[in-house]
Amino acid sequence: MDPGPPVVIRGLNHWFGAGEARKQALYDIDLTIARGSLTAVVGPSGSGKTTVLTLVGCLREVQEGSVRLLGHELRHAKPNLLMLLRRRLGFIFQAHNLHDSLTAIENVRMGLQVHGAMDPRREIEAAGHALALLGLADRMDYLPANLSGGQKQRVAIARALVGNPDLILADEPTAALDRESGSNVVDILMRLGKARGTTTIMVTHDGRILDRADRIVTLEEGRIVADTAPFAG
Repeated sequence: MDPGPPVVIRGLNHWFGAGEARKQALYDIDLTIARGSLTAVVGPSGSGKTTVLTLVGCLREVQEGSVRLLGHELRHAKPNLLMLLRRRLGFIFQAHNLHDSLTAIENVRMGLQVHGAMDPRREIEAAGHALALLGLADRMDYLPANLSGGQKQRVAIARALVGNPDLILADEPTAALDRESGSNVVDILMRLGKARGTTTIMVTHDGRILDRADRIVTLEEGRIVADTAPFAG
């Protein structure tokens, strides 16, 4: 049975603030994301890119319109459903958000522990594999203070990938990475898309990603103004 597209957005509007300070951030967004694809979302600062990402990620309440995530409507969704859906997502933010007192492998293991009890040996094996994929096999026992900015970001990416999420939501994930590391991250995300059907939505200004993304969606002032590959089906 075809589970359908992982993300379907219709007539999405969003505001920030209240009263006279209330300002509209998104205008009538319609977007359907194909399973297994890597979609790059681009646009100038303040165009609404991260707002879309946080709404899809159940980090903000849907105010008007419809957002269907993995077959479930998010508007008026109950907190327990939102919690279950978040567990099926992988988040990569500009700030790596690592715990300073935990080693690289311990930080990555946290990406598994949201799913409940697992054999510690399996956790360590999975976390080590994710770090090795990102070129950090020799940094597993390092604390964040002893890692470079790019290495910290790669640990954060490993943490997002380790639980084999259905959907990865990434906000400028390669901004702190050199060319080789950034290319490696894109390779991994594209392989996951082909092998497992993992879908990636990535806010980025990185031209290296734009050259390889399946689709580029451009936002300006809260509106979609260009879409290189509209979903058909």
